[in-house]
Amino acid sequence: MLFGLDGVEIGLIIVFLCLFGGILSGFPVAFAIGGAGIISFGIIAALDSAGLLIHQAIDTGSDAYNALIASGVKGESISVFRYPELPRLAEPVFVKGWETALDRNISFIVNRMNERVLAGQSIETLLAVLMFVLMGITLERSKIANDLLTTMARVFGPLPGGLAVSVVVVGAFLAASTGIVGATVVTMGLLSLPTMLRNNYSPEIATGVIAASGTLGQIIPPSIVIVLLGTLAGDLYSVAQENRALEAGCTDALTYLGEPAVVSVGTLFQAALLPGILLALLYALYAFGYALVNPSKAPAVEMGASSGEVVTRGEALTWYLGVPLAMIVGVILLSSANIVGSQSLTVDSYSERGDAASLRTSVSDQCAASMIELHGQEAWDAALAEQKAIDDAGGAAASVKLSEEELAAAVIEKEATAAPIGTGVAIIFLLLGLILAVARGVKPSAAPAPLLIGSLGIVLGLLVDILLIAPSTSPGISIVLLAIPLAMALYGCGHGAMRLAENELIRVVFPPLVLIVAVLGSILGGITNPTPAAALGAGGAIMLAAYRKLRDDERSGRVIIYATFAIIVAILMGVNFDLRINVQGVSVETWIAFVVAKAAYLFALFGLLFSCWVLFAGGVLSPIVRETAKVTSMVFTILIGSQLLNLVVISFGGEHYIQQFLKSFDSEFKVFLIVMIVLFVLGFVLDFLEIIYIVIPIVGPVIYGGTFDPKWVTIMIAVNLQTSFLTPPFGFALFYLRGVAPKEVTTGHIYRGVFPFVLIQVLGLAILWFFPAIVTIVPALIPN
Repeated sequence: MLFGLDGVEIGLIIVFLCLFGGILSGFPVAFAIGGAGIISFGIIAALDSAGLLIHQAIDTGSDAYNALIASGVKGESISVFRYPELPRLAEPVFVKGWETALDRNISFIVNRMNERVLAGQSIETLLAVLMFVLMGITLERSKIANDLLTTMARVFGPLPGGLAVSVVVVGAFLAASTGIVGATVVTMGLLSLPTMLRNNYSPEIATGVIAASGTLGQIIPPSIVIVLLGTLAGDLYSVAQENRALEAGCTDALTYLGEPAVVSVGTLFQAALLPGILLALLYALYAFGYALVNPSKAPAVEMGASSGEVVTRGEALTWYLGVPLAMIVGVILLSSANIVGSQSLTVDSYSERGDAASLRTSVSDQCAASMIELHGQEAWDAALAEQKAIDDAGGAAASVKLSEEELAAAVIEKEATAAPIGTGVAIIFLLLGLILAVARGVKPSAAPAPLLIGSLGIVLGLLVDILLIAPSTSPGISIVLLAIPLAMALYGCGHGAMRLAENELIRVVFPPLVLIVAVLGSILGGITNPTPAAALGAGGAIMLAAYRKLRDDERSGRVIIYATFAIIVAILMGVNFDLRINVQGVSVETWIAFVVAKAAYLFALFGLLFSCWVLFAGGVLSPIVRETAKVTSMVFTILIGSQLLNLVVISFGGEHYIQQFLKSFDSEFKVFLIVMIVLFVLGFVLDFLEIIYIVIPIVGPVIYGGTFDPKWVTIMIAVNLQTSFLTPPFGFALFYLRGVAPKEVTTGHIYRGVFPFVLIQVLGLAILWFFPAIVTIVPALIPN
């Protein structure tokens, strides 16, 4: 044995040294990873051929090994780490020769490229990376950060550490709208760092809060890290749980777990929402506390008053908090009382199947014992009782096709129990009411008559929906009946919108906020998956940037505004009408709705193309496209190179060796803690992409093959990877900030500034460790 080490251990050391050397070589990281895999494989193959790499494998033919198997120990759990006293055999690390391993690696890398890059099932999800990158870079070039920083500084500046708090707020806002760490750090470094230094902020707190806030884009959705990690975690969790079920003696994971072994990117976005907000709050609290302890290093700064009208505290509480909260709570209460709810009369043509037991009980004795150990005796007994009741009743009822009379009766019954106010109508009027309330609070001295007309229209619309519109009323008739109330409400909201536009905070925050709500709302609400939502975000960002460009050039942006309304009209037509015209018996109403939806779609497409032309003519679109291509190409090239490096590790048994080491620990928490510590340490020298694609596939089968919630495991990893941007010497956020910082700000200032925020992220990990409900509560409340 060379140096007294196992041959596999030496192989892992060689791979790490080649990887580390490749990163330090100055070559692009995307190519250095693949090169490290090729070079390390050549070195390991040469040493193995020379007989210098010897692997000490357990002798599976020995009496001691057979005695362990006879005692009931499973062969998968026997390793040199758990049973070091077992007899061993000396064998080369490439058991069948390096030529066979090379042939297999080439075949695997071609298959992996096909699955992950060219034509695999994960390609649709990975396309979201391209769209989110385009969305982020477009918004960054539209100077949205400049406006946000200026406005938030006016809001928070008078507080102790107010400028630092405003940087955290803007960082969280940009994280939800761009998610690009480099762009966020550079932008805030250029805009806020000189201002903070000019107002006597210490370089440490200024650089620390900018670098840390810029990394929030890695955890607050839509996050590229979660998209990439989610596509990988879904595969790892599914395969690991299937293997776990087979080891437990069950046929599949659904039988063993009682639920599908699935985790989606959309669910992970839901799970990441509260942890991202938690980190932002911790950053802001630290900045505020630092200012209280060191007032001279983070003083309060008066940045000038906003252009809005002075509003008393009572008026602010009434119109900004009281009335909106009352409307929202009212809708919730009406929903719980079935006054607001679905009015859909769609019924299934088939009867429902009979209820099944909570757990499958027709399983082998070994599987039953494993399920009792997992779910508990009480849950198993309850499932047995449920199955017995079903059997006594003649078994689960099969689904049968309903007759015309049964379908008609089902429709009548559903209409009789439908809520008087439709959910869609309630939501639309609620949004319009919120606009009227906030508009009243923004300018309370203005004439209230237009807003009162709008409020009367909302009340009248609700009464019309209750008294004149039944669930069976056609969408066309409903629109006609609601036309006058809607016109009154829109008239009031039009006046309200003009008042809101006079308020600087609302004028700056509202457009990107609408885009964030549209993108995240569609994902978090389970309406669509991340890829269409990302496409919506990219298109919206282009239109928003074009509108900003037109305003800067003192040109009209009405085309873009009308195109935005056209998108809303097309969506409303699609939601409320059956737009299929290739079926028999299409009504005139459907034809009209189809024509309106088609016209709205075409005008929205024209608005998007017009926005692209505005950006192209202004010299903005070309650099956006180039930067998007550069970032996405880097991501996918790293994906390919890391797959090659992974296959090298697999070829000489490195992956199996590491997994056996982790499985040698009895405590699942201890295994996961070791993995988290390793990821944290690797974050000092590796980027998050390398860790995701190199390390996670190796340790994933172990950490996703246990009892932990996969959402919690994935978000813990994502928060841990976020620290890789802040930890020296290779923290990317530090490099970005160093590149734009003034000369008086040294690298030492930046390192000392980020150190407390690294500790805050460790604190955040600890909070999520002891309170996992922070991760799981949102996915539990929102259906997918």
